[in-house]
Amino acid sequence: MKELLRLERLSKRFGAVAAVNSVSLSVLDGEFLTILGPSGSGKTTILRMIAGFEQPTGGRILLDGEDILDTPVNRRPFNTVFQDYALFPHMSVFQNIGYGLKVRHLPRVEIRDRVEEALASVDLAGYAARYPDQLSGGQRQRVALARALILRPRILLLDEPLGALDLALRKRMQITLKEIQERVRITFIHVTHDQEEALSISDRIAIISLGDLQQVAEPKNVYFRPANMFVARFMGENNLIGGRLSARSGDLVRVQTPMGTLHSCSAGLGQADAEGRQVSLVVRPENIVLLSEEDSGAVNALEAEVVREVFIGSEDKLIVRPRGCPGMEIMVKIHSDTAVGARSGQRVRIGWRAENCWLIPEAEAACP
Repeated sequence: MKELLRLERLSKRFGAVAAVNSVSLSVLDGEFLTILGPSGSGKTTILRMIAGFEQPTGGRILLDGEDILDTPVNRRPFNTVFQDYALFPHMSVFQNIGYGLKVRHLPRVEIRDRVEEALASVDLAGYAARYPDQLSGGQRQRVALARALILRPRILLLDEPLGALDLALRKRMQITLKEIQERVRITFIHVTHDQEEALSISDRIAIISLGDLQQVAEPKNVYFRPANMFVARFMGENNLIGGRLSARSGDLVRVQTPMGTLHSCSAGLGQADAEGRQVSLVVRPENIVLLSEEDSGAVNALEAEVVREVFIGSEDKLIVRPRGCPGMEIMVKIHSDTAVGARSGQRVRIGWRAENCWLIPEAEAACP
């Protein structure tokens, strides 16, 4: 895919507060890009600057290589969907969706045809005569999407569009949103604070913290290969084990920790990361397994004691304390069937493969 939009060192200050710090980011034509970050990270400010609602303090916004900073909101080929659907309650679904075309004085026949096309694109054919108060939350959200899509924007901007929905409906709408984007083949830039939502629907994720761009990557790389400590902590649940590089051999690295020598693949380290450097091992709880006494398949094996067990449906969370590290806890996620008998105080062996952990050249407390 070719580049459609590019942010070059985009910044925004509100008085003494820096909301966005020199962010550079490319958006590809036809992709679903999610800007992800906690509240106050600057992600919505970035979206508002792209839309034209906020004027940047510095930097450029390029569309097809042309700077659009001086282009007013109504001249930018974008449309925005907000968390608040802002539907006209006295207008039917048809009238709500076709309102923008009516304002542009398009012929009635063309408005009818395009409204019907928009309704079909969001799976609401047959709902044209209904009014907003006759629709569910998910249906109202799809009407808002159709109203934005009918104007055929180059880019659709979505600011927490699913935030007002309950959990079950939100999960269904995540799938629907991605299906609509693939159907209409329009570039979506989506803002959310929900990590699971971002992972499930995005082609790429741009993670923002305190106005700084932390990582831009495909969902699996963001999840399994965090670029730094912030991303490792922010993206779901991770075990972070501090240590010191003791040796490198091909694709494998040995890390000396208070729990003994652990092994990892060298991915995540640069050539300049020499022996003796402080690093952190990142291990996803689902990549750790319970080992039998005879099992020697895991390169990294630790003796531990179960501190507590938390049942979460199809999985159990086991919080275990490695032998020799009374102040450290490691989380293990295993299928509930295999957790039978794993109770507080029980001695267990845990392990994981070298390729299932990731190294970050940043120090984490090794063993409190």
